[in-house]
Amino acid sequence: MAKIEIYFLVLGSIFFDFLIGDPSFLVHPVQIIGFWIDKFSKTYLRYLKGKNSQLLGGLLLLISTLTLSYFSGKYIELKFFQSGGNLFWGVIILMGISSCLASKSLISSVKEISYLIKDESLDEKPNQNIIDKVQRLVSRDVSSCSKENLMRSATESLTENSVDGIFGPLFWIFIGAFCLNYSIYLPGPLSLGFSYKALSTLDSMVGYKYKPFKYIGFFSAKFEDYATYLPSRVVVLTLPLVSIKILNYFNLIEKTFSEGRKYESPNSGISEAIFAYIANIKLGGENKYQEKIILKPLLNDKGNKCNRNSITHICNLIIRLEFLWLIFFSFIFL
Repeated sequence: MAKIEIYFLVLGSIFFDFLIGDPSFLVHPVQIIGFWIDKFSKTYLRYLKGKNSQLLGGLLLLISTLTLSYFSGKYIELKFFQSGGNLFWGVIILMGISSCLASKSLISSVKEISYLIKDESLDEKPNQNIIDKVQRLVSRDVSSCSKENLMRSATESLTENSVDGIFGPLFWIFIGAFCLNYSIYLPGPLSLGFSYKALSTLDSMVGYKYKPFKYIGFFSAKFEDYATYLPSRVVVLTLPLVSIKILNYFNLIEKTFSEGRKYESPNSGISEAIFAYIANIKLGGENKYQEKIILKPLLNDKGNKCNRNSITHICNLIIRLEFLWLIFFSFIFL
């Protein structure tokens, strides 16, 4: 396969996601993956209650989901190669890679929430529409949150999901492009993109530390941590390069890893911390999960409260960083 074909498929998919997002008239791969995960986990949990059996079930769920996702992508890549670059299969690959990214959907959703909260009177309780929109982005319970905490929840979701939904898949898509450039039989951008998206979906659906998913989601959560380990750290190391705080680069990196490693997750803490310091906002604090109050370590304790301007700033940082990654990829790949 010609190097230029691979490059333009990846480039086209990034711009398609950035400009169009996910067309509503198409079935999204996540819907298919999610259907399989939901049916498997519910059926398994209904009949098997023991810890060991649920751990085994979780491992089977992880392996089966990754296998289906990877080989679906690999099949399409092989069809494109074997057809000599047929336009139909090229479009399928472009749309498939684009479906692994969430730039437009994530940024649009969080910006909409920030505008809705800003447009309401601060002395009124947030309406149910805003609460529902935030709840769709986060796993914590936001039903009784103030507008200030809703804004913080949306911001934390934006910073963490920018890695899970944009830079994580983008990292593995780039790796796949490099592999495919050497051999069609190696993992490609679509097969690795689908695999990472499957992992991310597994983590968001069953990767919890509380029942009923505590054991069946254990392996999925751990494996997703490993797959996101490198992308999250590349984000930390490159985000200051697209900000006005680049002259304070090494201090930012030191503070990010110092505070971010206090989180249980090896990735979300540092992902949130780098955005908190660059946007000068305070993240972390009290969150509610299944009627339990969890206190997360504060990030940039002296920063400002989250607001619409800080969300706009973070969205702009994400867009600039995505273009920087694309420039790096183009320079190395071509």
